[in-house]
Amino acid sequence: MTAGSQARNPEPTLWSRAEALLRTGPADALLAATAAGAQLPVIGKHLEQLGGYTAISMWAGRHAPEIIGSATKSWFTPGMGKVRQAERDQTHAVAAAALRGIVAEQDLDVAWPAPDRTPPLLRACEHRRHLHRSSVRYGEEPTQLLDVWRHRDLPVQPAPVMIFVPGGAWVHGGRALQGYALMSHLAELGWVCLSVEYRVAPGHRWPQHIADVKAAIAWARANVDRFGGDRDFVTIAGCSAGGHLAALAGLTAGDREYQQHLPEGSDTSVDAVVGVYGRYCWEDRSTPERDRFVDFLERVVVNGRMDRDPEVFRKASPIARVHAAAPPFLVLHGSGDTIIPVAQARDFVARLRDVSRAPVGYLELPGAGHGFDMTDGARTGAAATAIGLFLNQIHHDRAVSRAKQAI
Repeated sequence: MTAGSQARNPEPTLWSRAEALLRTGPADALLAATAAGAQLPVIGKHLEQLGGYTAISMWAGRHAPEIIGSATKSWFTPGMGKVRQAERDQTHAVAAAALRGIVAEQDLDVAWPAPDRTPPLLRACEHRRHLHRSSVRYGEEPTQLLDVWRHRDLPVQPAPVMIFVPGGAWVHGGRALQGYALMSHLAELGWVCLSVEYRVAPGHRWPQHIADVKAAIAWARANVDRFGGDRDFVTIAGCSAGGHLAALAGLTAGDREYQQHLPEGSDTSVDAVVGVYGRYCWEDRSTPERDRFVDFLERVVVNGRMDRDPEVFRKASPIARVHAAAPPFLVLHGSGDTIIPVAQARDFVARLRDVSRAPVGYLELPGAGHGFDMTDGARTGAAATAIGLFLNQIHHDRAVSRAKQAI
């Protein structure tokens, strides 16, 4: 161990052990037990799932006040029904305005999908018609699997590629149900989509989450042509915790700290990033909600305190990693999100626009809540259409640039 690593990770003292014990509650003890038990043969996988359920319960308990308060206000405030309808009616206009100046004006003149009264979750089977291949390995770990989504007959090969990273508070990273509407829409447009599963806490502590996402990008850069995809044009998108991972991956191409497990020279760059109701800062404790979130990270995801190793939390914050050469970004968030308040997206977009030389789009959906793309049919179609327009424009611009370079 080097002197630097010793400074960052000092040996525990009697006082620090006592302090940690005082902070530990029943949920922490159960998390520790399941994380240790996950290493056991045969039953380890089941204990790891128990740890995930425990962590989700801790997360839900910390956000219960906001969830209950928002639901109460939504249902019992006089006139809220009309307010919600007016917010939904703005969706198409707001989406078009968010893309203006990035997407060609003639391309914005599209038939935006009509609001759907059916929640997207209930259309999962319909969307899965574009699921081409399931459980493709992108690494040696058991959970390093991805699904390939594409149209049966790709209109153009090689096709542009989008990697989708599901959410789940960094304690659930499964491929089921999340991103279905978006990937189905992109498949209709001729894209190849890869839905990625990754290791999660508490059985696998940070930064194994982002290490897996990096491995998936490197795999796509080397192998996606097997499924008709273009290895030279790979984008990434994610929702919630997946939005955080997608943004961080897009901003840390080639970062050896997050890809030590990959061969030297592995390409983990992406050509564009889409973040959907993501969390972009792991450091800020300025509000009660953000303080509870950092406490959750310390106990469940990182297993370490920010005041003792602040660099871990800073480096994991996309807002702290923004640079001039960042890829194009499109950020989507609902103004009614009580799980990850919309200020996260606004702050992140402001930082991107101050620093990045690439296009930065921001679509704030009036009244939309967390997970709208699975529960809110009135907005999901428009959001998927906006993402498709943005990604197609970036792909077109890249093709034009390559053609000019060739000439």
